[in-house]
Amino acid sequence: MSTNLTVILNDRPGELARLGELTGEAGVNIEGLAAFTGDGKGVIHLLVADNDAARCRRALEGGGMGIADERPVLVVNLEDRPGTLGELTRQLADANVNIDLAYTAFGGVKVVIATEDFENATAALEGPAASRLDEVAGGRSIWDQPA
Repeated sequence: MSTNLTVILNDRPGELARLGELTGEAGVNIEGLAAFTGDGKGVIHLLVADNDAARCRRALEGGGMGIADERPVLVVNLEDRPGTLGELTRQLADANVNIDLAYTAFGGVKVVIATEDFENATAALEGPAASRLDEVAGGRSIWDQPA
C-alpha cells in the first residue's frame, strides 16, 4: 500500500534537504516526490509505503513541517511508450473518476493517482490493466510555519 503526504515547507534553501534528512533518519524510504513553490511556501507531495506513513508524519511534524493532507493513492505501472498516460487516464475518465493529483514515482515508469473515487478507479483499472496496478492505498495551521 502507498500513502501520499502533502507537506508544507517554507520556500528557502535547505528545506527539501532537511525533509530528506528527517525522513532518512526516521528510516522512511521516499518512493516518489513532486514539489512546487508559491507565495513563500513549498508544497511537497511525498509517496511513502503505507506502513511508513505514521513514522514519516511524526518525523516531519517533529521537525516543524506541516502536513496538509495524508491520503491513500493508486500507484500504476505504465509501459514506457507514447500514449500510455492518455490510455490510463481515459480508462479512469470513462469510469467517471476525477483525478485530484497525479505525479510520477521512482523506480520504473509509474504514475501516482489520488482520487475521491477509489472504488471506480480500481474497478476501471482491473482486467487488462490489472497488471499495471501495483497498489491501492491510502491545532496550528500548517501554513503558519516558523520563519
